[in-house]
Amino acid sequence: MAFYAYMLRCSDGRYYTGHTDHLERRVGQHHVGECGYTSSRLPVTLVWSQDFPSRIEALEAERMVGGWSRAKKEALIAGDWTRISHFAHPPRERFSTSLETNGEELITPFASSAVEKPARPLP
Repeated sequence: MAFYAYMLRCSDGRYYTGHTDHLERRVGQHHVGECGYTSSRLPVTLVWSQDFPSRIEALEAERMVGGWSRAKKEALIAGDWTRISHFAHPPRERFSTSLETNGEELITPFASSAVEKPARPLP
């Protein structure tokens, strides 16, 4: 028997993650408003699913993906593993430490606050 982790896009743009042992039936329940969170956010669209050999693996995937940022969820939906990997790093580690990128200066949001100004001599 297969188990599934899945993600729905709700009419308000939010994402809902769940797991089930019968994907088509469960998505159908969401479509007719039988499920709490999504019942007030209809219609919903299935945007991602993956099968797993056990319920615990599907549940773990649901919890993991449910905790991801919106950007990382959208990278998963697009199947963009480069972006998923990018968003796996904490935000501070996503910026290059190089002073040049593709021949252009790199300006990071931390540049102005991280540079200490020399102390001025007292009059």
